[in-house]
Amino acid sequence: MLKDYTKIPAPLNSDVVLKIIPGHFATNHSHITNYMEIGTIKTRCNEAHGVAQLLAMHYSVSTPVDTIVCADGMEVVGTYLAEELTKAGVANYNQHKTIYVTAPELAPSGLHIFRDNLQLTIRDKHVLLLFGSLTTGRTLESLAECVQYYGATISGACAIFSAVREVDNIPVTAVFHDEDIPNYQSYPLHECPLCKSGTPIDAIVNSFGYSELR
Repeated sequence: MLKDYTKIPAPLNSDVVLKIIPGHFATNHSHITNYMEIGTIKTRCNEAHGVAQLLAMHYSVSTPVDTIVCADGMEVVGTYLAEELTKAGVANYNQHKTIYVTAPELAPSGLHIFRDNLQLTIRDKHVLLLFGSLTTGRTLESLAECVQYYGATISGACAIFSAVREVDNIPVTAVFHDEDIPNYQSYPLHECPLCKSGTPIDAIVNSFGYSELR
């Protein structure tokens, strides 16, 4: 069950609501002072569609998108985003004249991979990367390296929440940013002042959810 949380509605669409829980949380790459709950945004159709509409506003017809690669279980949002980009007239250059929506597999080594039968969706394609949340940008770096290995050209990256605006010259578009979150801070794992002051970690978190430690 979620603890008490604060709701922050998205600009231009009050149906899209980010739930904020303050505390001391550990991600794979950092410690943060607020957990952003995005489960319903990713899975509830009206919210997922609302996010897609807000993200699509940032892309013009001059931005080619053949494929949307979805991390963090963002396939529902990705499907709506493909529809919105198509309606907006965003160009695609694959032979089927449509936008693929796909997701990488995480190998035991921790690397993102695409199986042989799905490589056609990204090989030599213009790819838009879609995330649930980005805290440090390292997940974006990893996924970008993966799709570039298959010859893809990255058209951009987008997320429901992002604390970064650009990673390795890849612009990041988001519905919510760190400045929208009251008292949001992100610290490197070994430089967290909350840890140094003895404040226990409340939960381990990522874009899929959280696991309480106490």
